[in-house]
Amino acid sequence: MASRSALFTVDRSVPGLIVKIGDYPLHHGGVGAIRSLGRLGVPMYAITEDRYTPAAASRYLRGRFVWPTTGTESPERLVEGLLRIGRRIARPTLLIPTDEEAAVLIAEHADTLGEHFLFPKVEPELPRRLASKQGLHELCVEHGVASPAAAFPGSYEELECFARSAAFPVVAKNREAFERRRTPAVRGTTRIGSAAELLALGRDWGPRPGVILQEYLPREDAEDWIVHAYFDADSTPLAMFTGVKVRSWPPHAGMTACAYVVDNPELAEMAAQFIKRVGFSGVIDLDWRFDRRDGQYKLLDFNPRVGAQFRLFENEAGVDVVRAMHLHLTGRKVPEAEQRAGNRYVVENIDLPALLAYRRSGYTTPHAPKRPSGTELAWFAPDDLKPFFTMLARFVRPGARHLMQLWRDGRASRLDGVRPGKQSRKALGRDQ
Repeated sequence: MASRSALFTVDRSVPGLIVKIGDYPLHHGGVGAIRSLGRLGVPMYAITEDRYTPAAASRYLRGRFVWPTTGTESPERLVEGLLRIGRRIARPTLLIPTDEEAAVLIAEHADTLGEHFLFPKVEPELPRRLASKQGLHELCVEHGVASPAAAFPGSYEELECFARSAAFPVVAKNREAFERRRTPAVRGTTRIGSAAELLALGRDWGPRPGVILQEYLPREDAEDWIVHAYFDADSTPLAMFTGVKVRSWPPHAGMTACAYVVDNPELAEMAAQFIKRVGFSGVIDLDWRFDRRDGQYKLLDFNPRVGAQFRLFENEAGVDVVRAMHLHLTGRKVPEAEQRAGNRYVVENIDLPALLAYRRSGYTTPHAPKRPSGTELAWFAPDDLKPFFTMLARFVRPGARHLMQLWRDGRASRLDGVRPGKQSRKALGRDQ
């Protein structure tokens, strides 16, 4: 899907900077943001792991700053690195975080970073709380938003107590931003099938397990929905989009592989009301699961930053959430228009294995259109080919090795009745 001509003009004197913390070079969200603003003539810069990432290869990138980070650095070191970049760009620059750690860092050091950068102003502690699985669960309970039942074991003894009474399977996730980089308990969203499996995994989690254990919502009784939006300082949505996730990788637990834009006014209103109550401003990426058993949308994840699949969504005026943020923070009006319902988004390097897995499982998404009105590819773009080929060069060998290991693990789990607890996703890019 080629982006339509934008029905607005942007301030090209204000560049954008893709900010990432951690090692995930195959991130299509950063490439999408570079293209989205770059096509409008906005000078784009990016922090990259090395010179040969897909983002670094984009024709729309004015400059790259090679700065490999892990997320284990001190906040002071990360802030100083951003300030050095700000001094080199030498003009006010829009910050576009692509992970929770970057969003948290920017909010908590807004006074220092505000000298060189533009970004939405928010209560300093709020992004960390929203990115925290425990913090989000507590906010959902406080504001009456449905979410899966959850437990937060603080010791192995509490884990044993949970295992004795829990209904399995359960889902394990890392609890906090930054801690998932320093001492990850699991590699990503992990389905745990039994008490024995949970206790075996828990022995590696240390004296204070940094996990959330969530109720498992059966895939045959559920449907995954996405909300992306941009909110101003009054928590009013200036751009709001809803869509349904058709496939993810790893299946039912990982990053979006294929999704459609589907109008869902009820879900949009629920999301807007929740944002208003918590007082957030900026870009959001929300994951919801509709539970057919009780007819409720349950909030699974709140990402206070640009989502990897944000280019799924664009309205009839040509506005996506990144463009909305640039327009708003440079003092320009964000055009209102209907979202382009029926559009499809496909992440080429992970959708083929996801498609095969979903066909075997028989899972369907009733709300997905039978045919897309248009398709946006995450990597391939006729006007910007190098990121696609760079992705292929970095993905094919490790990606094939990774997919083969997942197949072997899945086959072994079917034979012994236990699904593997840990799955590495580094070769495919983390679920940003």
